[in-house]
Amino acid sequence: MKLNFITEELIYHKSPQELTAMMYEKFIQNIDEAVIAIQHSDYFTANEKIKQCNDILYRLGIGLTYQAGIIAEQLDTLYNYMSERLIMANFKKDTFILCEVQQMMKKLSNAWNEVLKATPKVTSSPRKNKLSSYEQHISITLS
Repeated sequence: MKLNFITEELIYHKSPQELTAMMYEKFIQNIDEAVIAIQHSDYFTANEKIKQCNDILYRLGIGLTYQAGIIAEQLDTLYNYMSERLIMANFKKDTFILCEVQQMMKKLSNAWNEVLKATPKVTSSPRKNKLSSYEQHISITLS
């Protein structure tokens, strides 16, 4: 699943579980791009892609519901470990560490997608736009 173009409206129609799957996919894609950038000595691009991966891990961590039990705590620990490894990989420009972290995320993503397939899809109305009328006017004016 390539995530080259995602509209805001598309995101509003996704469930939190689907958004998580999309973040996993983007993480995996960013690691691929970071590895290629390092192989071509494009350290600026590699740095940006790795920072984006850390941002994704941060957002995934924020989205955890700790009342759900031990799995949330384990995911938090895993996300933190992956983040620490990414920092080390970025510092050393080490593709081996990047591939190690990517493999962990691929396993997590595959398991997550299996759960999504097994869970009946709940259709819900799109999320309401949380912008005030002033913010909506400003965004229209600036476009």
